Amino acid sequence: MSQVHAQARTTPLTRAEIKASSASQRELARTYNVSVQTVRKWQGREHVQDLSHRPHRLSTTLSAGQEAIVVELRKTLLLPLDDLLVVVREFINADVSRSGLDRCLSRHGAGNLRELQRLANPQPEAVVKTFKSYEPGFIHIDIKYLPQMPDESQRRYLFVAIDRATRWVYLRIYKDQTEHSSTDFLRRLHKAAPMKISKLLTDNGSQFTDRFTGRQGLPSGQHVFDKACLVLGIEHRLSPPRHPQTNGMVERFNGRISDVVQQTRFASAAELESTLMNYASTYNNHIPQKALNHLSPVQALKQWQSDKPELFVKKVYKQTGPDR
Repeated sequence: MSQVHAQARTTPLTRAEIKASSASQRELARTYNVSVQTVRKWQGREHVQDLSHRPHRLSTTLSAGQEAIVVELRKTLLLPLDDLLVVVREFINADVSRSGLDRCLSRHGAGNLRELQRLANPQPEAVVKTFKSYEPGFIHIDIKYLPQMPDESQRRYLFVAIDRATRWVYLRIYKDQTEHSSTDFLRRLHKAAPMKISKLLTDNGSQFTDRFTGRQGLPSGQHVFDKACLVLGIEHRLSPPRHPQTNGMVERFNGRISDVVQQTRFASAAELESTLMNYASTYNNHIPQKALNHLSPVQALKQWQSDKPELFVKKVYKQTGPDR
């Protein structure tokens, strides 16, 4: 389909009629409500389509030989446009404009400096690292702040645990985020989890570690949470400082929790807790995960238990609500 200029007073159809008509130019101008000059123009054209407004030849002050030198300088020295302009004006042609130089480079395929730099210094292709395959039992733990409810005197904290292999989650709400709360959550998680928990990954919060209380920046292993892990036979790992993406799996689940909280108006703390626990149950039992080949976490657990029952301490069952 041909394009018509936005300001055109005629169309290809009316132009064809003007060219084919034997009426005078004045009569045609009155008939089509255009000027005599417009009628004359289309009668003299070979076709009735709009032409491009771009100049047939871009003007330049550089000769063909000078253009070849400029392009070679660009490709060899990899100079930015403004730096190249100084060199060209000083040694080749003092009259060249910045826009003219830019058009010259574009015509010869040297306009994109980044592409020229890439071609001049090719880098080896980056190796795409795949996420290591893990068996059930590697748990990520994090804490999320909850909004303060009308019947509360202070805000509460949601402790979240998620299994790396199956995305199974376990939640519990606490009034604080102290060492006592973190160890209580750990014991309840250990009791609720159907799989053997072999490893835990947490951030460097004081409820999990004493990493930053010493001079060396290393955990002593004497923190109450570390001792609780030792009693349960669990290896406690810490994410690198200032690298929250290491614990990104639980962060993404916390994003889901944020969506649930923001989309609902809660009248009480009990209502908020009930909603979050019901969501966790729905998530574990009914929400397929792309990373699990579109299985729900509980379905993935059952599949793992069928293949490797030695990784489990009890039968996987449908989660119906929080433990008490």
